Amino acid sequence: MKKSFYVTTPIYYVNDKPHIGHAYTTLLADVLARYHRLLGDPTLFLTGTDEHGQKVQRAADRAGVTPQEQADTTVVRFQELWKKLGITHDDFIRTTEPRHARVVQRILQDLYDRDEIYRSEYDGWYCVPCERFFMEKDLRENTCPECGRAVEHITESNYFFRMGKYQDWLVRYIQEHPTFIQPDFRRNETLGFLRRGLNDLCISRPKTRLAWGIELPFDSDYVTYVWFDALVNYISAIGYLADDARFRQWWPATYHLIGKDILTTHTVYWPTMLKAMGVAMPETVFAHGWWLVEESKMSKSLGNVVNPMEMADRYGVDAFRYFLMAEMTLGQDANFSEESFVRRYNTYLANDLGNLLSRVMKLVASHCGGRVPAPGQPGPDEEHLRDATLAASAAMEKAVNDMRLDVGLAEVAGAVREANRYLERRQPWTLAKQADAGPLGTVLYSAAESLRIVSGLLYPTMPAKMTALRQTLGLSQTKPDMAELKAWGKLPPGTAVGEMTALFPRVKLEREPETKQTRKEPEMEGVVEFSDFKKLDLRTARVLAADKVEGADKLLRLQVEIGGETRQIVAGIARHYSPEQMAGRTIVVVVNLKPAKIRGVESNGMLLAAVAGEDMLRLVTIDGDIPSGTRVQ
Repeated sequence: MKKSFYVTTPIYYVNDKPHIGHAYTTLLADVLARYHRLLGDPTLFLTGTDEHGQKVQRAADRAGVTPQEQADTTVVRFQELWKKLGITHDDFIRTTEPRHARVVQRILQDLYDRDEIYRSEYDGWYCVPCERFFMEKDLRENTCPECGRAVEHITESNYFFRMGKYQDWLVRYIQEHPTFIQPDFRRNETLGFLRRGLNDLCISRPKTRLAWGIELPFDSDYVTYVWFDALVNYISAIGYLADDARFRQWWPATYHLIGKDILTTHTVYWPTMLKAMGVAMPETVFAHGWWLVEESKMSKSLGNVVNPMEMADRYGVDAFRYFLMAEMTLGQDANFSEESFVRRYNTYLANDLGNLLSRVMKLVASHCGGRVPAPGQPGPDEEHLRDATLAASAAMEKAVNDMRLDVGLAEVAGAVREANRYLERRQPWTLAKQADAGPLGTVLYSAAESLRIVSGLLYPTMPAKMTALRQTLGLSQTKPDMAELKAWGKLPPGTAVGEMTALFPRVKLEREPETKQTRKEPEMEGVVEFSDFKKLDLRTARVLAADKVEGADKLLRLQVEIGGETRQIVAGIARHYSPEQMAGRTIVVVVNLKPAKIRGVESNGMLLAAVAGEDMLRLVTIDGDIPSGTRVQ
């Protein structure tokens, strides 16, 4: 029996409408779930909403409605967005549902009966947005150390979970299970937090201050702390204390996907709660970064929050899905702008993938009677295209397992570019004029077969568009067979292709640039706009191999790895660096430069170097280890 795949998102607060951060985590879970379903793995994808707590109560008060009415109104925004974005969650849990509240109360009663929960006086500082207490020593200039907002001083009697007694156990568990918290630097962050000492956790709120929550089963004057309630959703949804067989089928979770701002609750509170309950740990808690705008975190006060509904309406759902998955390196922050969205869309989707499909289908329709031609004996060019496409398939599978979807998608984009280069080399439009139709059939079949594999690899990310592409290829099975994506030659010759459509028509930036009323500065010679500089895509690259270009004293031919993609770059550095000196270096490369031929050798990118006269040249390199393909900003 195949191992089950259980992926969760955080459950989202219903105090406001969803933003790009909510969309990203949920889309990431959806793409992973789709991949594993295609692999035949039993898969469960859980998301939902967190509907208790002070933030929800205050939002309801501002709206002049009850907290339940606030939750019922706002939850629809999430449900509608997930439907629009094609989210295929298997369950959507709300913490106001009886199935969840019953489990929370049974857990609380059990822990209280076993003296894991006790009552005590509390005097300290409370942050409403984070819904957490902090010691005075933890405050930063009298503000919340997590969000930086004002805190309130509170003295009251409350109930506490004996979290502190699990500190040493948790440190050992994290050290002995290196994949429990990912990426690695988040694991180190949690260990650093634990070294400062772990206090017991206040898990109640008096109804005199907060009435909106799950009532403590052993004291009706109190409700449950929102995080002690919310985290339980991961097990209440799959039958904990209600359906043992179902719970055993899905637990432990494969991935808890979270934003880095809720790392402590998921890597300290949650595992200590599970330990006290006698429940196994989830396999991995994976914390991704934030989406930034002009290097600043999105916030309503700054007015820079991206509305995913608007982006999907403006540019299409699948293009939006693709951008989010391709742009962010999991674990790191990523910068969002409509300009970068449109640039990636036009470059990778319209120019490369859309253009490849259009070229092939037009030639098949006009010269092959609308049917996929039979290939002849493959030559070196066909073998190269086959190898590049199958390498992308292997890289995508590895990227899913390594949680590096951006790397996998970059490799697929490289295979599409290779297919376009293949057409440029083989010139099928010229072959169509020859009497012998064999070479043309070989070229068109090879390009169409590459599209078959690419469409399958991109299907979990862009399901609607890849379904359309596969229908255009004449494939009756719109959902790909993952095993067939590892084999060449599975597209049956003679297949009738479908009607040709513009898969990704080019788009223009619809949002008008913001105008600022400022005094006109004197023009400076050689100065460029920041928007022009942002057009350059600078990435780290690891040099795999290097050799001299024959007949050129200054040129080295470099094979470099850029986030899983291998490229060839020709650089005029041979008088300053030998091939042996280059191998293994991490350099900085302009990756979106138009390919060019230098002395007859194709160069796909340009490295950066500092030059002083003719005698001194130094490469721009990176201080310390960092993955290849990392954006340089």
